[in-house]
Amino acid sequence: METFNRTVTEFILLGFSLGHRGESLLALIFLAMYITSLAGNMLIFCLMLGNSQLHTPMYFFLGNFSILDIMFTSVISPQLLWNLLSGDKSIPFSSCITQLYFYFLLGTVEFLLLTSMSYDRYAAVCKPLHYHTLMSGEVCVRMVLACWLGGFLSVLCPIIQISRLSFCRSNSINHFFCDTGPLLELSCTNTRFIELMDFMLSSLVIVGSAVLTLISYACIISTILRIPTTSSRMKAFNTCATHLTLISISCGISIFTYVTPSQKETLDAHKVPAVLTTIVCPFLNPFLFTLKNDSVKEALRKTVQKTYDTIMENILATSKGNKFVLGKNL
Repeated sequence: METFNRTVTEFILLGFSLGHRGESLLALIFLAMYITSLAGNMLIFCLMLGNSQLHTPMYFFLGNFSILDIMFTSVISPQLLWNLLSGDKSIPFSSCITQLYFYFLLGTVEFLLLTSMSYDRYAAVCKPLHYHTLMSGEVCVRMVLACWLGGFLSVLCPIIQISRLSFCRSNSINHFFCDTGPLLELSCTNTRFIELMDFMLSSLVIVGSAVLTLISYACIISTILRIPTTSSRMKAFNTCATHLTLISISCGISIFTYVTPSQKETLDAHKVPAVLTTIVCPFLNPFLFTLKNDSVKEALRKTVQKTYDTIMENILATSKGNKFVLGKNL
């Protein structure tokens, strides 16, 4: 593939084009969702660290998923909020490529982590006697490290290729962040090889994760249906439903957006799914999935009670100390 020197130093993110008032309102909504997402996911991570009853493989993966959500939405949201509130929609070339890299890195890690979580549920339901051996602490850490290594290696080559393209047609990106489709649309270099590589890697990661998860859950459902008591079956289903919902939403949106031979032909249709994956899902995940879990709610209740008791003890101790000092002075 022939490579040219690029002719732009910055891009303009066209975003939503709603006018100043509409974009200001949208920025306030996104800001509230972003702050809530950070708070909710950080709360989950702190609960996982501070409660021994949550030191299990499932909550280890959920804690990592919360950190991943924080990082994923933080790659897009600050720049988007600045563009909407300031009216300055420019982004330097280097920042654009950096945003593109981390967006796909974190997105790939998320799919690999969700696949690891499906294996954890498979081991818990189908291999309960060997569960602690199959999902030991060392195994869990290695699985998470493998997810990050797989994400790093899979996106590195395409991003390097994109960064070497010539963007001489225009510097206006028809999106609210730097995505591959809009960037390739601006290039005057032949991008067929990059599009094919993108398609193959996206298919491998997204469709591969979906297939492996479906296989895991086929085995899980088969095992659950053989459980004799209804209450035990319901408990097993409820434990797995959260994860299955998460990966169904993620795979559905991502397949629509990225598992296409050419993303350049459907750019306008990508903005709403992108908002869902980058802002809405990280905002909803802690509340719809993790915080509704009974064990997490119990850990949260104990943490709140312990914090309240500590504050009250400090207030009472301070009050008694003040009374003692006052009595001595009198």
